Amino acid sequence: MSGARQQQRGMALISVLMLVAVMGVLTAAALETINHSLRITGNARSSMQARYFALGAEQLAIRRLESLVAASGNRVTLAGGWNGARYQLPTDVGTLSARVADGGNCFNLNSLVDGADAISLRRRARGVEQFVALAIALGAPQADARRAADGIVDWIDADSVPSPLGGEDAQYARGKTAYLPANTLLAEASELRAIAGVGPGLYELLRPWVCTLPTTEMSPINVNTLSPAEAPLVAMLLPGRLTIDAARQVLAARPAGGWESMLDFWRNPAFANVQPSSAELEQPKLTTRYFSVETQVSGDGFDARQSALLDIVPGRSRVVARRWTTEE
Repeated sequence: MSGARQQQRGMALISVLMLVAVMGVLTAAALETINHSLRITGNARSSMQARYFALGAEQLAIRRLESLVAASGNRVTLAGGWNGARYQLPTDVGTLSARVADGGNCFNLNSLVDGADAISLRRRARGVEQFVALAIALGAPQADARRAADGIVDWIDADSVPSPLGGEDAQYARGKTAYLPANTLLAEASELRAIAGVGPGLYELLRPWVCTLPTTEMSPINVNTLSPAEAPLVAMLLPGRLTIDAARQVLAARPAGGWESMLDFWRNPAFANVQPSSAELEQPKLTTRYFSVETQVSGDGFDARQSALLDIVPGRSRVVARRWTTEE
């Protein structure tokens, strides 16, 4: 009898030990789940806080830029060293920095077409020539430049007729991964990577010089905020008639406070034998409407970046595009 009791006690002890072990495992799993949930919640809170800081910096940039544009009248210059400068702002969780730059000194890819709405977008010869001139000035072969121009035109325009070197629905549909052209304005310059005729090498070459403004307007280059290194953007204004060296000399001759009028700009001897058309005379500007702002929020174990394109018109400024990353 005593042996049976001892056996029963042993079984009971084993059962208790097994129950304790199972409860220990369940408790450990529950604690791990709770810790994981707390980390997720903490990360979400930090990410949201960083986003609000970045949005706050964006709104501050809008107000400052509105003041800059309003105070400058009909001219925006490099006075004050704002273009490309990075500003540090204090926060209670880490650091916040913002970088503001002229967002219109680039070739507007959407100017390759003209039209008031998506159903009327059509090829713009002048935009194509400027694009080709810029690509060649940057070192691209002429054939590659024209192939890319035709490809971008067909990607944006409303018709289904392919350009000589471009492609419409049929070309994209028969690819390894079938898709169709957008047939509307580009929203991001990174869309170039999906367009036939724009290879990786050409994309890397063009990317620092192109942008996608929310309009088909010809690139509104502000000659008062260009640096000599950006001379290709001046040369492209007069395709085949102005060398990069001549464009660089034009920018080097800019007065310290910027040109007072476009007449002063066009009086440069480099333009003496060029004879710009009336449309070419009107394209460059002395002011800036589009600005880019990049913000970085670091601290509390996170690093968040946001970039935006701003349309600054005092009293009715707006955010054209915003991405929760740096611009590609």
